[in-house]
This record gives sequence, C-alpha cells and structure tokens, in this order.
Amino acid sequence: MEVERRNGGKEKTMDKTKIDWCDMSWNPITGCKHGCEYCYARRMAERFGGYDDDKGGITTRNPLRRAELHEPLTVTRKGKTANAPYPFGFEPTFHYYRLGEPARKTRPRNIFVGSMADIFGKWVPAKWIAEVLDACEKAPQHNYLFLTKNPKRYIELDSIALLPRAENVWYGSTVTGPDMPLFCSEHHKTFLSIEPLLNRMGDTSTSLRGIDWVIIGAMTGPGSEKHRPARAWVEEIVEQCRRKNIPVFMKSNLAPVWGDELLREFPPELEKGQKGGRNDV
Repeated sequence: MEVERRNGGKEKTMDKTKIDWCDMSWNPITGCKHGCEYCYARRMAERFGGYDDDKGGITTRNPLRRAELHEPLTVTRKGKTANAPYPFGFEPTFHYYRLGEPARKTRPRNIFVGSMADIFGKWVPAKWIAEVLDACEKAPQHNYLFLTKNPKRYIELDSIALLPRAENVWYGSTVTGPDMPLFCSEHHKTFLSIEPLLNRMGDTSTSLRGIDWVIIGAMTGPGSEKHRPARAWVEEIVEQCRRKNIPVFMKSNLAPVWGDELLREFPPELEKGQKGGRNDV
C-alpha cells in the first residue's frame, strides 16, 4: 500500500523491521529529546534527515523545534527525489498522514509504535498521543507495543482515562540498570525492555510484579565493546523471570554474551502477530 506525496511521488507505509521482537515498526511520531549517547534512532535520523526547502536546498533545522506534517516532504540527493522520513532530523515531528497505515494491513501484526521516537516523552503533546491511540483503536487486528523512558506519562494519562486498557495495547518501559522508573499495572499489558543492559539489575522481584514480558538486549554501535553486559547479569534476570513465569526474549545482539541458544519467548497474546505478521497484506 502506498500514499501520494505532494510532488506526485510515493511513500511506503509501515516498515518491515530488523527489530527481532516485532513484525513491523510504525512511526506516526518521530524525534526524541532524551539525548541517550547510545541511541541508534538519533544516528539514523541525522543520517537521513533533511528536506527540499523552497529554495531547493537541503536543511535539517526545524525553527519550531516541533512540527506537524499533514503530507510528506521530499528530499533530492544526487538528482533523485525521494521521501524525507525525518525531515527535521531528530526534532519531534507528528506525521499525520501516517495515522491510517495500520488499518491498511489486514493480517495481524505485532507493531512497535515509535521506534524512532519516545511517544510518551514529556515534550510530546497529549493531543498527538491521543491521535495515535485512536488510530490503534481503529485497527484492532494488530498488537501495538509502545516503549518509553518516561513511564510517569502512562500513569498521568491513565489517571484522566486517556490510556486504553485494551488487550492488544502493550505499554513498555525501557531501563538500562536498577532503580529506573517503570510501569506496572493490573489493568494494562506491560513489558520491560532492558536494553541496553549496562549495569547489574540486582533483585527485581518487586519491580517485576505486574510485568507480562521481559526483553533483554546489549548495546550496539560505537563503544559497545566497552559496555558488554556480563553473562551473570543476564542469568540473574532470567532466573527471576522464571520464578514469576514471565516469558523472556533475548535480542540477537546478546548472542556474544549468552553463548547458548537465545531465549525467544513471547506471551501467548503476541504469538499470533508473529505467525501472521511476516506477510505483506
């Protein structure tokens, strides 16, 4: 499925992804202000950022520091015009024209929402979040997985009845070590993404209460060799998850650490997406 660009070109809809715990990524919002030094998304956005301005040049600067786009922008490089997926680099941007993408996919998918953003970052307007959640509700055949380093926003939105309690919407917290905030709830599907694992987590018996799934990964990119987690740290997390019957998914970047066959476990609710999500329709 494709949508028209303003110059008559095409833009592809949701992307198949190399992220191994989901089927597709969907980015109605891009950009982030956390400033994590290990962020792959920032590197990608800066690499492919920019668009053709009215003078025909290329810029990656967004004077508004936050933008709303109702149609795609384009960029011309080496004489070829193409879609500009990150026209303002890593500045927060709402791509309204992408909201209908999940509804165009009929087979169930596990969709990572916001692989190029923190949709629940404190800088993201509640209106943007509400629009994204409404688009999820309009395509209930999929599972939607969110991740944030600001789980306090989940709590704030839930307190005013703006956080859906649907079985197909999963709210994840990203942590890299102990004593980081996370979201646990009896009324929502929740998961924990420990990536990159930079420090020993220690006793997680309390923090894992109410968590439905745990993902573990290592740091990638520049400097990753210096921050490789110890196998003992991973074993400790797995053991504590086993005590609570929490499925564990190890990302492929953990193979040099784990050595043995990686654990690739999914909660039952997410297995259907994995089975049906590799097709294109």
